[in-house]
Amino acid sequence: MSLPPSLPSAKFHIGQLVRHELFDYRGAIFDVDPVYSGTDQWYEQVAQSRPPKDAPWYHVMVHDALHTTYVAERNLKTEPDPTQIAHPLLGEHFTAFDGTRYLNNDKTN
Repeated sequence: MSLPPSLPSAKFHIGQLVRHELFDYRGAIFDVDPVYSGTDQWYEQVAQSRPPKDAPWYHVMVHDALHTTYVAERNLKTEPDPTQIAHPLLGEHFTAFDGTRYLNNDKTN
């Protein structure tokens, strides 16, 4: 019996502040998919740089915006500015900001 292929481990975590490398916006990660989970149609229309589907993808609240984005790991970097972001969904996903990251509403680790 063979083992299933292992999923890639995520470089970033929920609550972390990140910056998009191509579009230069700040944001906070509120969910992580171990691999791409969108539709082929969305990928073809939106993911112009054709990032890998077999690596982690992140749901990001965009600072000073009403929308969220879905971003491939290779397009993100750690945000050096530890200040909070402004987004209307913060309270739905996080309970606090510890000075460097947002703390998740979930009681589990």
